[in-house]
Amino acid sequence: MASSSSTGIDINNGGTGVLSTHTKEAPTLPPDNEKGSCENSIDAASMKSALDDHTKRKLKARHIQLIGIGGTIGTALYVQIGRGLLNGGPGSLVLAFSIWCTFILAVTISMAEMVTYLPISSPFIRLAGRYVDEAYGFAAGWNFFIFEAALVPFEIVACNVIIHYWSDVVPAGGIISIIIVLYGAINILAVSLYGEVEFFSSLFKVILIVALLFFTFFTMLGLNPIHDRFGFRFWSNPGAFAELYKPGNLGRFLGFLQCLIQASFTISGPDYVAMAAGEAENPRVTMPKAFNAVFYRLTTFFILGSLAVGILVPHDDEELKNAFERGLPGAAASPYVVAMRRLGVRVLPDIVNGMVLTAAFSAGNSYVYCASRSLYGLALEGKAPRIFTKCARNGVPIYCVLVVLAISLLSFLQVSNGAAVVLNWFVSLVTASQLINFSVVCVTFLRFYSAVKAQGMDRRQLPYRGWFQPYAAWYGLIGTSVMTFVGGYTVFLPGKWDVPTFLFSYTMIGVFPMLYLGWKFVKKTRIHKSEEVDLIKNLEEIEEYQRTYVPSPPGNFFERILDWLFG
Repeated sequence: MASSSSTGIDINNGGTGVLSTHTKEAPTLPPDNEKGSCENSIDAASMKSALDDHTKRKLKARHIQLIGIGGTIGTALYVQIGRGLLNGGPGSLVLAFSIWCTFILAVTISMAEMVTYLPISSPFIRLAGRYVDEAYGFAAGWNFFIFEAALVPFEIVACNVIIHYWSDVVPAGGIISIIIVLYGAINILAVSLYGEVEFFSSLFKVILIVALLFFTFFTMLGLNPIHDRFGFRFWSNPGAFAELYKPGNLGRFLGFLQCLIQASFTISGPDYVAMAAGEAENPRVTMPKAFNAVFYRLTTFFILGSLAVGILVPHDDEELKNAFERGLPGAAASPYVVAMRRLGVRVLPDIVNGMVLTAAFSAGNSYVYCASRSLYGLALEGKAPRIFTKCARNGVPIYCVLVVLAISLLSFLQVSNGAAVVLNWFVSLVTASQLINFSVVCVTFLRFYSAVKAQGMDRRQLPYRGWFQPYAAWYGLIGTSVMTFVGGYTVFLPGKWDVPTFLFSYTMIGVFPMLYLGWKFVKKTRIHKSEEVDLIKNLEEIEEYQRTYVPSPPGNFFERILDWLFG
């Protein structure tokens, strides 16, 4: 373990934000005996887990930037957000989304400081074990894996529903099979292929949400087929705050609370940027930029998006209500499509549905990547079978990807159950897991912050230093922890009890401590003291990479333009 007396950190003269470390116990790399494997032929008992990492840094800055968008924006922003509007009204929706963005920003700056310091594969999962307790890292890793893996069939089901907006000719089983095969091809062939596919599909997402925001602005000013200058009409009639379950202020508060729960599912965090850290080119430079971009994405896409749907559609709109109650396919339940029909806009609903299909496919693709890398990170730390450390020659953890694709077969549940029912199951399950994951990040950062302070390191010399720390981490921890328990509150209201909803809402809250205590009992782990936390492991190899990093040769003119725009 590193001690404060053996470690000194300063910034290189190169100005890249690379830390230089002098320690008596610098890690040494074993020989690279197997080109196509993530395993090295040395005794497993003495093996340093992270040294097995043979993934390849093939993701460019523009890939990292757009991967964050790809994972953040799914069908929820375009379609499911309408349910929040029905429950709470436009005022509650904007207020809830704005408040939740502050919690996500707190999580983001906490994660960014740790991951840019040590940009390794599955960083925040592995760091939870190093900075808090190995058992905590075990529970955090499996929780995140379950979260990401469950989102894959969610988006596959969503894709199937979206396609049926146009026609029911192709059966659900056929569409699901095609999507799973495509995910497998993209994620197995090469990391760079995944990066390119995700880049362009995420680019379409950006174009779609920007176009919808412009659509909202111009139509509210009267530039629509019926020349209705409606402005903020629906904020006053039927009103900004809807009542839910109860009349009066209590009902309006419950409506707001339901919007906050909607926001906690819809707004993803920096997980997707962080999971690419181990395969990012020049991570000490590209990762801080990618994390900083989270702020702009949150503000533009989610806050303005929640404002837009409240402008376009009243919260008591019968067409929107019927679309959700009847489980109409695709973008039929999207507030944007409902607004287009109200205003007599033709063609655009089909275009929106096509773009939403791209968004759903891209989000599922991101989840396959993140789920496989989280399982890979667990295997590197000895918390999953070592077979999952095996990589193909192109650096892809092949068995991890195959396991995630096997889990995606759960999407075939839709064949025998209604799509709306299956989607709700997955939403309830993954919302709790996502909130637990955010809490884990905050706890891990607080231990990192304490260790840095105890070991005499200067945070001002880190590649990235978060604002308002450690208060931001505490703020994020309190908010996400409270929402973890609030998420399924509706089952406790009179007449609302539903066993499946209860189980899917609270299962992970029970599973997480069981995972933690089980691993702690079996492995006899202990909570690390701040003075003993290992802040050095993997640092030398990261610094060596940064010192010897040579930028990739410039591509064609089109690629250079993209690198300039998103690099």
